[in-house]
Amino acid sequence: MSRNAVVTGGTRGIGAAIARQLQAAGNAVAVVYHGNDAAAEAFRKDCGIPVYKWNVADFASCESGVAAVQRDLGGPIDVLVNNAGITRDVVLHKMTAEQWREVIDTDLTSCFNMCRVLVPSMRERSFGRIINVASINGQKGQFGQANYAAAKAGMLGFTKALALESAAKGITVNAVAPGYIGTDMVAAVPKDSMARILAQIPVGRLGQPEEIARIVAFLASDAAGFITGSTLSANGGQYMI
Repeated sequence: MSRNAVVTGGTRGIGAAIARQLQAAGNAVAVVYHGNDAAAEAFRKDCGIPVYKWNVADFASCESGVAAVQRDLGGPIDVLVNNAGITRDVVLHKMTAEQWREVIDTDLTSCFNMCRVLVPSMRERSFGRIINVASINGQKGQFGQANYAAAKAGMLGFTKALALESAAKGITVNAVAPGYIGTDMVAAVPKDSMARILAQIPVGRLGQPEEIARIVAFLASDAAGFITGSTLSANGGQYMI
């Protein structure tokens, strides 16, 4: 069944792969971005998925942006993928308050903003699929990422709580926690650092964005209706819980 889906942070990397996979599954998809206009336009031209620019860390922007997406798609949003995220890596004793707030607001508060806007409608219709893209570093922590690890760990707790609140209304809420994935950002890591990273991954390679996208598409499908409140780790065996 075709459904309306929105992916935040959806024009590059993992988000772009998710959007394409959801489209391939027959859904009407829209993506949200905030920073890179050139990348967003290239993505739109390549796959035809409409792009919308707003700051998901701002609640009022989410309200107006969602209204525009639903108007253009011709109906309510059934599937929400919270993928937007940034890093501001620095050890805590050198981290500024702004670096803390930027990451928490973009990576975690955005989940509240988007869900708060969309969940009431999902409850009215007794259907919804919410997938939050977390991180291995929200599970195990990471040096220099107190802000990012806190945001992603918070996303996992948010997922479980919202799943409990929403289950009786036909809404599933799950998280995916990727490990190191072969995105442009990871590809820019120096060779010696990459060698150390790969040595920590039992399967001996980086994950691919499409591998994460297929997980998200499954969780968004009718086949995953009995899965909620779960975190699916996809990290090549780097961290097992």
